[in-house]
Amino acid sequence: MALKEIEVGDGMENLIKLFISFFKIGAFSFGGGYAMLPLIKEEIIDVHGWLTGTEFIDIIAISEMTPGPIAVNSATFLGYKVAGVMGSVVATIAVVLPSFIVMSILYHFIVKFRNTPYLEWVFSGIRPVVLGLIAAAAVTVAKGAFIDIKSILIGGLLFYIVSFKNFNAILAIVLAGFLGILLY
Repeated sequence: MALKEIEVGDGMENLIKLFISFFKIGAFSFGGGYAMLPLIKEEIIDVHGWLTGTEFIDIIAISEMTPGPIAVNSATFLGYKVAGVMGSVVATIAVVLPSFIVMSILYHFIVKFRNTPYLEWVFSGIRPVVLGLIAAAAVTVAKGAFIDIKSILIGGLLFYIVSFKNFNAILAIVLAGFLGILLY
C-alpha cells in the first residue's frame, strides 16, 4: 500500500480527520496506551495511510521513551506530522476527550455504587479484555520490530532481564540503543 501524500494545504480537512480518528481511538480503547495500539495502527496505517508500518514502530518507540502516556504522545507526534502544531493539539485533545467525558459521567455512579458487587462484576469482565488488547498490541509491535535474528535476540534478552531480573527499563532502552549501534 502506498502512503498517501499529506498536503499541508488540506488544513481543516486533515484536522477534522485527525479529530475523528483520535476521538474514536480514545472512545473505543480500554486499558490504556498499549491496548490502544491496534486501533491506532488501524486508523493511521490502514484507514488513512498516514504512516508506514516501520514509521508506526518508530512512533511507538519514541512515545514509549518520552514522558507521558503512550497514546497521548503518539497522538501528538502524528498530529504534528499530519497538520503541524494545530494537528498536535487537535489529536491530543481528541484522544483524551472521550475518557474525560466518560469519567466525568461515571464518577457519580462509581462513588454511589462503589461497595456493590455489580461494580466489581463489571470490572472483572473488563480485565480479561484489556489483557487481550495488550497482547494484540504486543504482537502488532513485534511483527514490525523483529526484522531479523539480531532484533529477536535483543528483544528477547531485554524482555527477560526487565521482566524477570528487575532490570531498570530506562537502562534497558539505553542498552538496546547501544546493542543496535554495535550489531547494525
